[in-house]
Amino acid sequence: MTNPKNNYLCRIITKTTNLKNQIMKKLFALFLVTGMFAIVACGPSAEEKAAKEKAYNDSIAAVQQQATADSLATVEKIKADSMAAAAEQQRVADSIAAAEAAAKAKPAKKAPKKAPAKAEPTKSPSRPGATIKK
Repeated sequence: MTNPKNNYLCRIITKTTNLKNQIMKKLFALFLVTGMFAIVACGPSAEEKAAKEKAYNDSIAAVQQQATADSLATVEKIKADSMAAAAEQQRVADSIAAAEAAAKAKPAKKAPKKAPAKAEPTKSPSRPGATIKK
């Protein structure tokens, strides 16, 4: 005898649906794993990674060399500026000393002669508005 539960139409449809679901789950898992392998395989190769790392290290070395050169140039400029300032101070001190020496070497000057005072014109009493020069 046959099992009466297996004869129903719902039972037959349910079995085929479950079978389709199982197949779909397996296909989905297969596609998922294949996709992950494809993503990993598309990444950069070891050579590309090494080239990128080398370029990175080279750029850091170039920046460090430039910073060193800039700091040395700054030190040299500061030295030159301080030397120029010291020379300027020495020049000023020398000119002050020369002026003091010249002042001591010259004899004292006599006071300049005063110019005669100009006489103011006076008014004549005989004519109004006329002036007399003396």
